[in-house]
Amino acid sequence: MTTVIDRAEPGADAVPARPQAGSLVVSGLNVAFVRNGEQHPVVHDLSFELARGACVAIVGESGSGKSVTARTLVGLTGANSVVQSDALLLDGQDISDLPARAWRSIRGKRIGFILQDALVSLDPLRPVGKEIEEALRLHGWGNRTTRKHKAIELLESVGVPLAERRAKQRPDELSGGLRQRALIASALALDPELIIADEPTTALDVTVQAQVLALLEETKSRGVSIVLISHDLSVVAQLADTILVMRGGRVVEQGDARQVLEYPRHEYTRSLIAAVPGEETRGRRLGPGFEIVATPHPEQVAEELRDYDGPVLEATGLVKRFRTPGGTHIAVDGVSFTLERGETLGIVGESGSGKSTTGRIVLALTTPDAGEVRLLGQDWSSITEQRRRRLRSRISVVYQDPLSSFDPRWNAERILLDAVPDDAYPTADRKRARVRELIGQVGLPEEVLQRFPLRLSGGQRQRVAIARALAPSPSIIVLDEAVSALDVSIQAQILDLLTELQRQLGVSYLFISHDLGVISHLSDRVLVMKDGIVVEHGTVEEIFHNPQNAYTQQLIASLPSFDADPLRPAIRR
Repeated sequence: MTTVIDRAEPGADAVPARPQAGSLVVSGLNVAFVRNGEQHPVVHDLSFELARGACVAIVGESGSGKSVTARTLVGLTGANSVVQSDALLLDGQDISDLPARAWRSIRGKRIGFILQDALVSLDPLRPVGKEIEEALRLHGWGNRTTRKHKAIELLESVGVPLAERRAKQRPDELSGGLRQRALIASALALDPELIIADEPTTALDVTVQAQVLALLEETKSRGVSIVLISHDLSVVAQLADTILVMRGGRVVEQGDARQVLEYPRHEYTRSLIAAVPGEETRGRRLGPGFEIVATPHPEQVAEELRDYDGPVLEATGLVKRFRTPGGTHIAVDGVSFTLERGETLGIVGESGSGKSTTGRIVLALTTPDAGEVRLLGQDWSSITEQRRRRLRSRISVVYQDPLSSFDPRWNAERILLDAVPDDAYPTADRKRARVRELIGQVGLPEEVLQRFPLRLSGGQRQRVAIARALAPSPSIIVLDEAVSALDVSIQAQILDLLTELQRQLGVSYLFISHDLGVISHLSDRVLVMKDGIVVEHGTVEEIFHNPQNAYTQQLIASLPSFDADPLRPAIRR
């Protein structure tokens, strides 16, 4: 049973929480999956009680069992699953063994479910407005006209700009942040009494995240109960009344939110809190130390780099326009910046600010309509791809979702072999030696090389993606939301890895992210973008301590924070 500890007295004795009407009661929940005739437990003896209008947050790293728990609570545990419990009650109703038809009448109407991956969850062939209308129709709400108006109203309530126009667009026509907001709107459509929110703000920039958190807080104040699954402890601190910390399918710590965050008792909880990046963590490791040996390869350095001591990257007056049904959209408008050797330049902004388009222009994957990019002092954006090939190895990229950028038919070794340049490693033996070196540089054992992408964890996949980016010994790596989908402990490992690789190799990073905590931890300078324009740039200290632009001030003000420990500064995300 969840314990509630008096917020005013962190050391007070625990007293059992009393469930109210409309509450969720979970007692002795065990979940296992059957493979090859054997049961493999993933959730062990989970118990908590959730009162009406309260929020319980379940936190932990990948594989802890938190998402399986969320799916079990809406009857979507999946095939080959075995679910057992002493009690699983929604407003006193036993929901532990409901048939599929009964679950369909509950999901959406009584329990709303918000998933992290909106692109997979939304119908790719249907406008998002129709998706919300369908949820209303299936439960007999309103008529065609009222459902249409309600869908637009819901999109507006979760911060979707130009909601009437967006309602007519398919998921692939929306940014990741807009897709996630549409998914949240669909979950809230029928005013459910319980919301299961699995990483609901992971894909959102800080201002929209603040809007969604305010919306969920307002929803909670109306008596709606919330089960929040999140790796973002700052988000948890804003919303949760009670926190359960899971590891390996078991709850290792639970209690009042303030008690757990400010006075964590379990070492694992303390490590999660210490792993949260922010300005106060600059210059120190976020996770436990690990040793890597990254050897530069001077024989691969292009001749033009040996004599060139200027900025490794220069962007001047970049402009990019796209045709849309409503006319012309200017995605990037007069963007200029430089990147020095061994430096990290962070680019931040809301969804649709133009930061990812800027990254694609830098990578020469998108041609600017005006302006130019120079790489190592050489023409880059204005030349043909044939001429560009001689410099192509000098710049690499790591994307947010490596699984989508890997060939699922190739194992990790073949993925890396394909990235090793033939001219620098002309023989098969030298290529394989380089691959073994790369996998060691990112802190993975060699047995990982024989695994396919789907058999790798999220952190392992991202390390393989970084190894692939390092394969040609680049001068610059563009990282586009490279850690935003990772839980806090794996994110900490990747950020520590990037810092160490930069120290040893002198590589420069163009780091694109909506997470200001990550940006302030890793970056030397920051570029703030809005509506395709650079509204402010400067050092981390200038941007975070003395922002001059009103939009930057709004971003900083939207950062959720909590006091992780009375002896250290507030954690800012």
